[in-house]
Amino acid sequence: MSLKINGWRWIVKWAIWSVVIVLFSVFLIKVMVFEANYYNEKEGSERVVAVEETNTQEEELIEEEPTEEEVREYTVAPDHPRYLTIEKLGIHNARILEMGVNTKGELDTPRNVFDVGWYNGSGKPGQGGTMIIDGHNGGPHVYGIFKRLPDLVNGDVITVERGDGVVYRYKVVENVSILLSEADSYMKTAGRSPEEGKESVTLITCTGEWSQTQGTYLSRQFTRAVLVEE
Repeated sequence: MSLKINGWRWIVKWAIWSVVIVLFSVFLIKVMVFEANYYNEKEGSERVVAVEETNTQEEELIEEEPTEEEVREYTVAPDHPRYLTIEKLGIHNARILEMGVNTKGELDTPRNVFDVGWYNGSGKPGQGGTMIIDGHNGGPHVYGIFKRLPDLVNGDVITVERGDGVVYRYKVVENVSILLSEADSYMKTAGRSPEEGKESVTLITCTGEWSQTQGTYLSRQFTRAVLVEE
């Protein structure tokens, strides 16, 4: 008799656990299907909120504008670029931070979305080469300093002030959007003057559609300008 009871209890336990396992499996499948549909829907849309961002660097971005005092007290070496001004875009004396490359060999970018970065392997103002300056399109909650970079047209003026106070003006001669897949090869072009023998500056930012799967925008904006002879 006891064997029959124990056997019956074992069958009940087995049935209960089977139901639990089946329900849990169905739940997991539904979650996987939901995530797949969610990311497919987000692909190609603009990033809106921080929770959609998976890149650690992006999560650490600073979205507060530097104070007037912080900007005023910002200093660099006399021959380094200090401030960037683009009146058409409402950019006035944005701090230019010296940057190198990150662990992936890519141009590094300032943590603050209102600062820009000067690649220290590129030219310096007044020395005849080509400066490369990059900046953010935006952060998780606010637009970055270069959000409107695509709005510049030929003839618009970009101003760079050096650490010693000398100011250089550059005239835009090219402003193009390049697919991310072609951006690396275009960097060779971006690193030289669009007009042979003339000093220049190239501004770079992300643009185009947001890829949720890749965690980045699908194009890069390259704005190239040459020194205006005073």
